[in-house]
Amino acid sequence: SAIANAESLPVVTFTLDFPESQPERYSIRIPTDGPAHYESSGRLSADSDVTDSFDFDFALSNETRHKIFALSGKAGYFEKDLDSHQKNLAFTGKKTLHYKDAGRAGESTYNFSSNSSVQELTALLQNLSSTLEFGHRLSYDHRYQKLALNEELKRMQEMAETNMLIEVAAIQPILEQIVADPSVVNVARARAQRLLEGRVAH
Repeated sequence: SAIANAESLPVVTFTLDFPESQPERYSIRIPTDGPAHYESSGRLSADSDVTDSFDFDFALSNETRHKIFALSGKAGYFEKDLDSHQKNLAFTGKKTLHYKDAGRAGESTYNFSSNSSVQELTALLQNLSSTLEFGHRLSYDHRYQKLALNEELKRMQEMAETNMLIEVAAIQPILEQIVADPSVVNVARARAQRLLEGRVAH
């Protein structure tokens, strides 16, 4: 059946628990086929008391999806302990990588891993979360505080310039809404347009 088939599809899941950060917790579920799923909870920003949970299905590019599964394979599908167990390392959140397909399941939790494939995969997934959280905050700002949009979009451009923003297409709908909204200041609309076009120059 379609459900049984979907359950045997390879899936990579990444979860981060980090109470001192925004968001405090998130997970990204990436199947080999179909939409990926993201959920997070925590305060909307450092100076906000508003806590919010966010649930989002999104399309992932084939290139990024392929990279995630290739790195998972290089990391042995997380069947061994990934944590470096080095003492005196700063805590940067409790991270868990999980892999499951019809024939195997692996899971490991770590603060820092000395495995280069795990490092690359962790950075990629954290950057993906950053992009999706930008989309989340832009949706909130667009609804409740349009004057905050320009600063948020400026931060997005800065991250894009350092290649820390990936899969911008996943949040294309909110960027398009901002571009199309005449009640948003022109400079913010222009920034949103540049992000959509993949141009990051100021």
